[in-house]
Amino acid sequence: MDLAVVKVGQRGTTRVIVAAEHTAARVGSGVIAVLATPVMINLIEAAALDACESLLPAGHQTLGTHLDVSHTAATPVGGLVTAVAEVVAVRGREIDFVVEVRDDLEVVGKGRHTRVAVNVDKFEARVKRKADAL
Repeated sequence: MDLAVVKVGQRGTTRVIVAAEHTAARVGSGVIAVLATPVMINLIEAAALDACESLLPAGHQTLGTHLDVSHTAATPVGGLVTAVAEVVAVRGREIDFVVEVRDDLEVVGKGRHTRVAVNVDKFEARVKRKADAL
């Protein structure tokens, strides 16, 4: 598969206004009504998808394989959170991103994320074989 269309420097972005369903109290990662770390990670993955997914050949998608992130500040309900993922390396089927998440006032998270491009049909066949073996 040719990932030459995915270039270093490409960026993807996703945004959300923090609502009750995005909070640690709601998703089970704490009791405080602030942006939950699992939701922040979902935003990071969505931003990475925005950076590269539309460029892939038909029948291919990327899957997250590694995350190394810090969640350093709380965002209350009502705050706008923006995640940006920038491509920093493309190695074969792997795409590496630097990620940053900000709210209206400050950086709330940052780190690195890796995704790998896969053929959807082949991947689903492997998953089916595994499911059948369970």
